[in-house]
Amino acid sequence: MTDDFMLKPTIRPRRLRAFPAMRNLIAETRVSPAQLMLPAFVRDGIEEAVEIPSLPGVFQHTVESIRALASECVKAGVGGIMLFGIPNTADKDEQGSPAWDPDGILNRGIRAVREEVGDELVVGADTCLDEFTSHGHCGVLTADGQVDNDATLPLYAKMALSQARAGAHMVAPSGMMDGQIAVIRQALDEAGFTDTTVLAYSAKYASAFFGPFRDAVACSLEGDRRSYQQDPRNRREGVFETQLDLAEGADMVMVKPAGYYLDVLADVAEMSPVPVAAYQVSGEYAMLEAAVANGWIDRERAIDESLHAIVRAGADTVLTYWALEYAQRVK
Repeated sequence: MTDDFMLKPTIRPRRLRAFPAMRNLIAETRVSPAQLMLPAFVRDGIEEAVEIPSLPGVFQHTVESIRALASECVKAGVGGIMLFGIPNTADKDEQGSPAWDPDGILNRGIRAVREEVGDELVVGADTCLDEFTSHGHCGVLTADGQVDNDATLPLYAKMALSQARAGAHMVAPSGMMDGQIAVIRQALDEAGFTDTTVLAYSAKYASAFFGPFRDAVACSLEGDRRSYQQDPRNRREGVFETQLDLAEGADMVMVKPAGYYLDVLADVAEMSPVPVAAYQVSGEYAMLEAAVANGWIDRERAIDESLHAIVRAGADTVLTYWALEYAQRVK
């Protein structure tokens, strides 16, 4: 073998990277607007949409402005919207009863969006008490301040039923209470909502990257949620939690956060017989936007890379605050 041969390779992977059309032709991973869901906030007691300081470009919406946002999502081809409600602080109580009030802010938001878009957009609703409890935890508390798993389950069922009655196509239990999927599925079925989808937050970690979200929903939490959300140091536990939710009847499962848990996401995607979602959380969004604001990274390339990484790891659906923007741009 001559030195001249060694200087002239015949196998050249760069041929398939030479220009954009070629790269697009053979791309292994593609992100479609139809597989994205936009997390969106609807807040009681405001007259116009209010930008969230820690999430630049993301707003707390009125019931009317959330209608307009949903309509924009339809026009852009976004697949779904996930609604979170923010009640007046004075309305919160220890049980989180505004969560299942038919006239509570989240259920009013659900009704408004369904009236606006019908079935052209999947309308999901966060099924958790943390925005509605005076203490900010995802369930009711015992006398010594611990979250009472079993006492919380019937409240989740009431919340899910109220959301289904308001028009949610999908309920999304995110509280990480043991047994929550089975209880919600049974309640929905017994009430005749057999077609309402349950998206289980199956592998939800006690992450530091939820910080801006808690700002967005004006959460009253003191302390942390480490006794019920998963330990970020654990990987196998994510698959185990997913197996439990599948056995209880989850229609879809989720890994949250997404970007820092791609190993868990890949594990779940490999074993799950149902579609897998991943939530690109508020801290992931805020960090990238902060880096952009400082001129450190290319914004569009970084957004695209982050979304493709999540889909490449196995997500069928991605919840991301860039859903509408990305869809409008690629369309």
